[in-house]
Amino acid sequence: MTTDIYRGEKLRLVAMNSETDAPLMNKWRRDSEYARLLDSDPVRLFNTAQNKEWIEKMQKAEAFEGIELIMRTLDEDKPIGFVALDGISWHNGISWVGIGIGERDYWSKGYGTEAMHLIARYAFEELGLHRLSLNVFSYNTRAIRAYEKVGFKVEGTVREAVHRDGKRWDVIFMGLLREEFSM
Repeated sequence: MTTDIYRGEKLRLVAMNSETDAPLMNKWRRDSEYARLLDSDPVRLFNTAQNKEWIEKMQKAEAFEGIELIMRTLDEDKPIGFVALDGISWHNGISWVGIGIGERDYWSKGYGTEAMHLIARYAFEELGLHRLSLNVFSYNTRAIRAYEKVGFKVEGTVREAVHRDGKRWDVIFMGLLREEFSM
């Protein structure tokens, strides 16, 4: 039996705090490469008050359709990014999952893979969900490898759906079923 479902070998997941995490999210979004990995829309800056309002709105939502968590390293207790379940459909047992590591020093070091493993374990073991879905841009090969390590499978591609720097990129849809995930 898992004793701490929010803890891995390198990091732990904690609930977002609007006072401390809104300024971090504001800082991370100023890194346009980070922002372009998160969203296909043009990069847009938000101020700390807007981020704080968004966190508080999500935490007050009555329908419990989303869960946003901050990744904190175990060794330094440093916040490095977020992971979230969004659009939870309880009737169908499905959710979308999203992730972002805002601290560049922690890219390509296994933190994203571990965070995805933790959120999948939480979704399947604790929440009883059946399926997780995500989409990723074809230029984000680092993320694709991390998702595949957790067990996500490519389910489809929307060809040339994103325009960045004068090039067209595919959006790849991936999914993970509970029985495909090794807890």
